[in-house]
Amino acid sequence: MKIFQQALQLQQRRRGFHIITTEIIQAFPQLSEIKTGMLQVFIQHTSASLTLNENADPTVRKDFEMYFNKAVPENDPEYLHDDEGSDDMPAHLKAALLGSSVMIPIRNGRPALGTWQGVYLCEHRNYGGPRNLLLTAWGE
Repeated sequence: MKIFQQALQLQQRRRGFHIITTEIIQAFPQLSEIKTGMLQVFIQHTSASLTLNENADPTVRKDFEMYFNKAVPENDPEYLHDDEGSDDMPAHLKAALLGSSVMIPIRNGRPALGTWQGVYLCEHRNYGGPRNLLLTAWGE
């Protein structure tokens, strides 16, 4: 079995949901050495998250942002953790709901995503800064 690991720093993005599939593949050429295996993409932050979803229609990403802003509003007077601004605690809650990693099967040296699937960086802060990912792949 082969095991590869690669760090990837994503440039700062505005708040929202951003497809990063191509960046992951380009940053991890060792994927081509695995015929059958798994890829884990892990984000090393607590105020941004990852998910898999629709990669074709950009309105899906806009609807994600709208939904999560309604579900986890800013400026709730009951939040105790607000040292970094009104988007701080909501960002942590949104990240907890969506998760810090995704697992994707590898087939013939590429992520075996469905036709309409892509990896999203879910940026929950207004100014989150660059985001660090750790990519780990294993298989035969």
